[in-house]
Amino acid sequence: MGKARQLRTILTAAALVTLVTACAAISGRETSGEYVDDATITTKVKAEIFNDASLKVLQINVETMQDVVQLSGFVDSSRSKDRAEQIARAVPGVRAVKDDLIVR
Repeated sequence: MGKARQLRTILTAAALVTLVTACAAISGRETSGEYVDDATITTKVKAEIFNDASLKVLQINVETMQDVVQLSGFVDSSRSKDRAEQIARAVPGVRAVKDDLIVR
């Protein structure tokens, strides 16, 4: 009876994971795999921006959702805004960039 109960527990857990993953895909949310990929993209974009001496890293926020990078925050020139977008687009895995940076 112990093995049957263990098998039932595993099958129940698998069904729940499948259900949650399916619901996430239907409602536009990310699966856990997509979340990890997006976190990796975000980290790479932040690192590239950090390594660019012309950009003020602490004023640029980076978020990624389903391979689309969103840049927000403040930059000091149109050139910095364009450079940040260019850097984000060059990172492997980025499908698109939404540039919400504000020049001030």
